[in-house]
Amino acid sequence: MISSKEIIDQTGISRATLNNYIAFGLLPKPTLQQVSGEGTGPKLLGYFPDSALERIENIQRMKREGHSMAEIIAALAAPETPAASGRPDFERRAGDRAARALPGPAEPIPQAPAATAGRADDSRDAHAEAAAPRARPGLQLTVDEIPHPAYMVNYSFELTWYNETARERFLGGFETLPPNSEARNVFLMLLQASIGRPAEYRAEMLRLHLALAKDRLSKATILGACRGLKSGDIALLDGLYGEVDPLEAKAIVEAPIELREGSGGPEAWHVYAVFFREGILFVYVPGGPANATLLDFLGRRDVVIRNLLRRRLPVLTPLAVLVADLQNSVKICSELPPEEYFELINEIWSTMGPVFRKYYGTHGKHVGDGMVYYFFPQPDSNYIFNALSCSHEIGQAMKRISKEWQLRKNWFNELYLNTGLHEGTEWLGTFQSATAIEFAVLGDTINHAGRLSDFARYGAVWATKNLLSKLSPEERARLEFGITRRGEGDREQFVHSSYAQVGSLVDLASEKYEKLREIAQLPITEVRSVRIGE
Repeated sequence: MISSKEIIDQTGISRATLNNYIAFGLLPKPTLQQVSGEGTGPKLLGYFPDSALERIENIQRMKREGHSMAEIIAALAAPETPAASGRPDFERRAGDRAARALPGPAEPIPQAPAATAGRADDSRDAHAEAAAPRARPGLQLTVDEIPHPAYMVNYSFELTWYNETARERFLGGFETLPPNSEARNVFLMLLQASIGRPAEYRAEMLRLHLALAKDRLSKATILGACRGLKSGDIALLDGLYGEVDPLEAKAIVEAPIELREGSGGPEAWHVYAVFFREGILFVYVPGGPANATLLDFLGRRDVVIRNLLRRRLPVLTPLAVLVADLQNSVKICSELPPEEYFELINEIWSTMGPVFRKYYGTHGKHVGDGMVYYFFPQPDSNYIFNALSCSHEIGQAMKRISKEWQLRKNWFNELYLNTGLHEGTEWLGTFQSATAIEFAVLGDTINHAGRLSDFARYGAVWATKNLLSKLSPEERARLEFGITRRGEGDREQFVHSSYAQVGSLVDLASEKYEKLREIAQLPITEVRSVRIGE
């Protein structure tokens, strides 16, 4: 007999991988035995037959030879008891918990305690081994161990995650993923990857994705994302878009497809499309319905999406950034009892949250009581105008909160949310903090929006000329924006539809405006109102 610790040391696999091999039936469940000695290590260890080493070596050899986990399991695993029904029951269980799917990236989900991912210390090892024989197989699976082709797209149908099996089998076997979000369009990638394959194969791959996209993306949007392809590819997309019926969005959609690559018979696949707020996960199971382990894992939506968000691929994407700060927050904090100050801040956040979601804002990291939200391109709306509309609505909401607290406290303080808006093309990624998975943007766009928020006073919204230039003339006509100038007799006059450099609006020689020196040459304007709903 050989212990799990010896197996890990000799083979180099992680404990999570060892547990997954047990769950897949590639290794038998371990026998727990008491460990002798008075040390501080684990008191129980799991022991396997000596043949387990040879089995793991066979698995590693098959991986090196290019076999997928599905092929390895089919060749080596013990037969599994089939599910009682061909259709999974998780559609009903997960459907009650599924939120309405919103296009594009969205707010991160709070993180639950992470599953084992690598070698734990000895005390945790003993606990994991004691629990492993009693755990449901689905609890052992992670996104990295899905044994079939799998990838995720956002609601613009741009690739946000994939595994190696999907890259090699369906996505073209590229060496490096394109950095730009537009080049990651899944229709573009599927068409490029299937060049030279039969028309029936290409149509079958596209048909399912089009059926899922039809309620979200117009034909013009899809064809526009594939510009540059040959006319025959565009014609294929055009024709299929008119043929397919949109599939109803639910927690999980299951669809059988047949792919014929040559003169032989068709290859049967079961495709599972799992809907999340952040996008759609596709899993291709060869031959028939997924086994119980995979079905159980896909039904545990909170675990799946945390796994996926941790692995979300960094992407270079256009975006608008909104930064909003509470004016005089230090003074307000000093005037309120601690419990009331936190009540105020929580009220602001809970009031603004639905407004940001309404305009597809994605929460970003911010120190203190301010807000950072990112707005990404959407299939059915202009992300720049979304950011402007959102800034207007949170300003109106802040006025209502200010009046309520004036009545409540019988004070004269006005509560202001000062807002800065900027746009650019930046790298978007995620990082894992101690309590959550958060979106982060690199580059000057967020810094400039933050400086504009510092510049704004008394609830004003300041935006850059670059941002407003991305609007159509019709959209710009729905804004009231401009610069307040001083005329004769030091009289102030608001000049509509105009801009000014930051350096011409404040005395940058003053230490008070030291933070604004880095954006001295930036043309900006004050957005006073936005006509929404036209």
